[in-house]
Amino acid sequence: AKGRRLQNKIRDLLLEEFKELEPDDIRTAIMGETGEDIKLSPAARRKIPYSFECKNQEKLNIWESLKQAEENSGDYPPVLIFKRNRSKTYVTLELEDFLKLINDRSD
Repeated sequence: AKGRRLQNKIRDLLLEEFKELEPDDIRTAIMGETGEDIKLSPAARRKIPYSFECKNQEKLNIWESLKQAEENSGDYPPVLIFKRNRSKTYVTLELEDFLKLINDRSD
């Protein structure tokens, strides 16, 4: 249930940030469903060209989680979003993708 709550939070935050998208453009994976944790429509994918893996765990194996994110990412940069109880939420992505992201923001 903790993982599902984090997925729902990320979905809601993305919809809040990208107001031009419809609620069905961003949905969460059903528990046990393979692939990305956040499912994006083609319209959402054009705005958000990333693949999301969400983990809400007290003891996170970062390397296994990154491997899972990479395996599920397809042609998009993998993003690992993680937290634990009573903590902030963090995002991990490859350094090259991070540098591109901050460079694009400065343009």
